Amino acid sequence: MKLAFSIGMRFLKKSKVQTALIVIGIVIGVAVQVFVGSLIEGLQQSLVDGTIGSSPHITIVNSQDNEPFADNEALYEDLKEDERLTAVAKSFSKNGLVSLDEDNTKAVLLRSFEMSDADAIYSFEENLVEGVLPTETNEVIIGTNFSEANELTVGDTVNFIASTDKAEDLTVVGIFDLGVASLNESWVVSELATGQALFEEADRLTSIETQLDDVFAADTIAAEVNTQIEDANLVTTNWKEANESLLSGLTGQSISSYMIQVFVLVAVLLGIASVLAISAVQKSKQLGILKAMGIKDKTAGQIFLFQGFVLGTVGAVIGAGLGLGLMYGFSYFVKNADGSSLVPFYFDTQFVILSSVIAIVASTIAAFIPAKNSSRLNPMEVIQNG
Repeated sequence: MKLAFSIGMRFLKKSKVQTALIVIGIVIGVAVQVFVGSLIEGLQQSLVDGTIGSSPHITIVNSQDNEPFADNEALYEDLKEDERLTAVAKSFSKNGLVSLDEDNTKAVLLRSFEMSDADAIYSFEENLVEGVLPTETNEVIIGTNFSEANELTVGDTVNFIASTDKAEDLTVVGIFDLGVASLNESWVVSELATGQALFEEADRLTSIETQLDDVFAADTIAAEVNTQIEDANLVTTNWKEANESLLSGLTGQSISSYMIQVFVLVAVLLGIASVLAISAVQKSKQLGILKAMGIKDKTAGQIFLFQGFVLGTVGAVIGAGLGLGLMYGFSYFVKNADGSSLVPFYFDTQFVILSSVIAIVASTIAAFIPAKNSSRLNPMEVIQNG
């Protein structure tokens, strides 16, 4: 094997133009694979974060028109202990009215949580424009749109009227911007105890909301959570059920990415095979002499296999670096109107390594045909034909 490797390297060094062409082809192929794959994965990650990044992935609700249900502490603790869930929050949400003066009332949705849990899902603290999160009963935060439309600021008091006709003055302690106009216009957020007291539903919830580490496993995990729920009236919903069009788009992107990568790989493979085949013909006289000197057929074939492996390794390493460089440049220079990256830089170590390994294997396989032909060379015929 050492002899085959030594001869193969000598052939590569002697045919510098051919060697450079093969390496460039592999570099471009791997770079395109890494860039396209990383770009689409980054785009998918951006889309998922933008649509469901700050919303529950699995929600437990009452199947009876989402009516309140008894707070089940055992179920809550079981969910908190599930390592697949990154956040679990109890919620009590009901529609009501905010009375600003005698002639001005606004319909709102009062969303009540244990704020420390809910913040892991909705990032309320991160999205605060002004003020602080509610910590006491009858403290609320409101959205920027609602605040501006009704000229409300931190420290103001609003009168909330529940569907039970119970009214209570609530103090605005903060203003948030969740980036969604409909939420900024209609959500009034408080501690869990505030909502339960206003609607006279002590120790009852309207939902338990969770987020996952692997968002695409939401349907599978939701089915498993269903088996843990003892109350027959409670059911799980997941983000996939409400975002079928998004899932279709993500699937289409993934398929197009795989198709591009396959075609690029096939083109690179054919290019390597053709150039090495030509090299085998060019080196037939030398191979014939080597065989006449006693080199084995197996060793003659290994010469080109080693060439394919070395060329694939060099091209894969350089190509992976170039692909990541292109991805970084794209994320750095292509911006949204607000200055943020249109597609965030995405570096999946496993994907880059897999792309490189596939390129190396493909290069070695591409060398199989010239390797097989060289092992069949008859040294006497080669020498006689010149």
